[in-house]
Amino acid sequence: MSERAGADAAQRVDKWLWVSRLCRTRTLATESVTGGKVRVNGLPAKPARLLRVGDEVSLLRGGEAMTVVVRGYAAQRVSAQDVPALYEERAASLAARETLRAERALSGHSGYLGKGRPDKRERRALQRLKETEDD
Repeated sequence: MSERAGADAAQRVDKWLWVSRLCRTRTLATESVTGGKVRVNGLPAKPARLLRVGDEVSLLRGGEAMTVVVRGYAAQRVSAQDVPALYEERAASLAARETLRAERALSGHSGYLGKGRPDKRERRALQRLKETEDD
């Protein structure tokens, strides 16, 4: 990981999100910024917005809100081992994500659990159910 020299060093938001492994591709990083899912210091950001060390970046990743503080830059995408040098997640953000994950685990699967179209028996059961609701 090579850090830029100088106190005025800065990096584009979209590139920093990709370099720090917060987004899988640079294109996805740009789309999340233009889609309003990324805020810098509480304000909506554009992809070309320059980040500086100490800036607070709030983003939505997979339906989970995350707030991190910029700690450094890198010219190219870093390995997973080097990620902690680029940002630090806020304690409140980490706690909120953990409680959200625990709530999801307790609530169970929220998607469709069926196996496609209902068969003859299931269709007739649905018809009987609808008829009893109408009465």
